[in-house]
Amino acid sequence: MKRIQRILLASLCIAATMFATEPARAERIKDIASVAGVRANQLVGYGIVVGLDGSGDQTTQTPFTVQSMISMLSALGVNLPPGQSLQLKNVAAVMVTASLPAFARAGQAIDITVSSIGNAKSLKGGTLILTPMKGADGQIYAMAQGNVAVIGAGATSAGSKVTVNHLSVGRIAGGATVEREVPMPLGQGEFVHFELNTTDFGTAQHVVEAINRVLPGTAAAADGRQVRVRAPTNPDERVSFIGRIEGIEVTPARMAAKVIVNSRTGSVVMNQSVLLESCAVAHGALSVSVTTDNTVSQPGALSAGQTAGVANAQIEIKQEGGALMNVKGGANLAEIVRALNSLGANPQDLIAILQAMKSAGALRAELEII
Repeated sequence: MKRIQRILLASLCIAATMFATEPARAERIKDIASVAGVRANQLVGYGIVVGLDGSGDQTTQTPFTVQSMISMLSALGVNLPPGQSLQLKNVAAVMVTASLPAFARAGQAIDITVSSIGNAKSLKGGTLILTPMKGADGQIYAMAQGNVAVIGAGATSAGSKVTVNHLSVGRIAGGATVEREVPMPLGQGEFVHFELNTTDFGTAQHVVEAINRVLPGTAAAADGRQVRVRAPTNPDERVSFIGRIEGIEVTPARMAAKVIVNSRTGSVVMNQSVLLESCAVAHGALSVSVTTDNTVSQPGALSAGQTAGVANAQIEIKQEGGALMNVKGGANLAEIVRALNSLGANPQDLIAILQAMKSAGALRAELEII
């Protein structure tokens, strides 16, 4: 019952926020687009964490940890006798990952994540030994080292142990130093390209119109995702020019109708473009019927209005055993979801009914189940 109430509450919130009549708000270009070629690069490295309090890898099951230690000691001038078997408890093999920001300069510090790849119980209190971090091209772009911080240690309360976080993953703030810079030119030739975060021809056209209002004749849409803008060739002027472009406000085009259903929680999220046609669906003990009644809206005298047709929907949801609910008003999916929840429909019922509506062509939206 509590789960149904949570689903119902979520649906009510969705209905209240989605079908409001407020106009779309303007957004800055920097919030909906990025400059082509300006991007972060992923780095990865293999390293060793030492100084653990007996919570390291069990070397009999992770031979690569022993091999790594022997190689590291050999590089430091320590040669072990042949056939020497190391029984280490304070060492763990780890993968080190980081994101190299755009325009990162040599000597700049970046955060890194350290993750165990063996069977270490915890990385808490360990120290990462100097680790080279490579990019996709195999070149070394940063060197990492430092004390691993694991957030959320185990806590004991009333005889029960509660673990807040994975102890086999930690972070080192500023744990890597950039050694190699990635060249990142701003644009090609006399043009700078802005790429929308989401492909949309209408939004691309709105971006072009907004830029040309401020800088006439400089912008043109290459396709539904990329906008080409003529920019100054001087690097200093180009940087300030891009900053000016990013601050221009644009009203995005109305998005395509879409419904997203979370099969685990029963949450249903939709946008205001979702429409329903007349239909009838039967699922188990539930039956859903949506009918549309077209009426005429007549404006008042001397109001300068026009006569218009209005589509009024009547939604009838019936449960076997006599439970019946009628919903009158606009034919929107939020009303159906809310009514189904009130009758005790579970997430599987919602998914089955929505899929049936989509297959019948009554749900005018893209249906995505996650």
